Amino acid sequence: MHEERIIREASFDPKVKTYWLLQTSGIAAATFLLIPLIPVWWFLAKPFAERFLRSLSCVLTDRSLKMKKGVFVRIEKTVPMDKITDVGLVQGPVMRWLGLEAISVETAGQSMASSISMLGIRDTRAFRDAVLRQRDAYLEANRAPLLSSAPTEHRPPSETDAALLRDIRNSLKRIEKLLSRKSS
Repeated sequence: MHEERIIREASFDPKVKTYWLLQTSGIAAATFLLIPLIPVWWFLAKPFAERFLRSLSCVLTDRSLKMKKGVFVRIEKTVPMDKITDVGLVQGPVMRWLGLEAISVETAGQSMASSISMLGIRDTRAFRDAVLRQRDAYLEANRAPLLSSAPTEHRPPSETDAALLRDIRNSLKRIEKLLSRKSS
């Protein structure tokens, strides 16, 4: 079994904790009833945000992209290089204000509901470019050889080939007989 070689390991910007706290505070403020609890939330959620930040991991290897996150519910996803179709960047207004970006990985045959994303990777654009370069290199190295258009050498069938072809012909004839009996 081939051991995967690490190409790049992401580090995360601590400002992502502020983003999470602002995001949840915004939701609390939108409900009006929870506005008085926002300072309590910030006090209680800061240690949780710190633990969540330490749980984040995003590693690019020669064969896949591996992501991990979560404190109570841990999520690990591995995306093989040949399944990655695109790596996008997402940045809303608060993220832009904080200087954060999120990576969104699109895979072949994936629905948008199950897209894979990771927020707060430092130097996000360079990490995205590294993933796309590795994907292209992986696909190039593992591309199946194209069929040659050059004529192939013709050789007469061997006795084994001829016997196999006769067996196939006889099986097809039996199938035709059975089908003609069923239709009459």
